[in-house]
Amino acid sequence: MSHEGIRFVHQDELRRLDEESAYSNRELPREATQPARVCVNKTTGTGVEIFWKDGHHSSWDFTWLRNACPCATCIQEREAAGRKPGEGKPRPVSLLPMYTAPVRPEEVEAVGNYAVRFHWSDGHKTGIYSWDYLRRGCQCEQCRTGSL
Repeated sequence: MSHEGIRFVHQDELRRLDEESAYSNRELPREATQPARVCVNKTTGTGVEIFWKDGHHSSWDFTWLRNACPCATCIQEREAAGRKPGEGKPRPVSLLPMYTAPVRPEEVEAVGNYAVRFHWSDGHKTGIYSWDYLRRGCQCEQCRTGSL
C-alpha cells in the first residue's frame, strides 16, 4: 500500500527485508564509514575504489553502482521488480541481442563530506551515494558473507 510516495509495509515484510539486505541498520564504527582515499577510475572505466579509515578496501564497478542507485525512484523501481541493489534489469530475450554501451559516469561530484553523486551517461543524476551506503554495499567476500 502506498500514499503520495510513502510505502507502508507489514512488519513481517520489513523484518524479511532487513534480514535479506546488505544495507541493514546495524551500527558501524565511525572509521568504517569514513574514507581515507577515494579513487574514481572514470578514465579507465573500471569503477570506484575506497580505502576506509579502518583499513578496509572496497571496490565497485560502474554498472553495479548505477544499478544500486539510492534515489527514491530507483529504489521504488527495484522493490517493485523484486531486485536487490546492484542487480540489473532483466534483458528481453531476442533472436539478435542488441549491444548497449555500459553506463559510465560523465561527471562525479562530492556532496559535502558524506557522499558522492554521479551524472550517468544514461542521463540519470539524482542518486546520492553516502559513504555509509557504499560501505554497507561493499562487494568484497568478507562483507557479502557478513563476517565484517
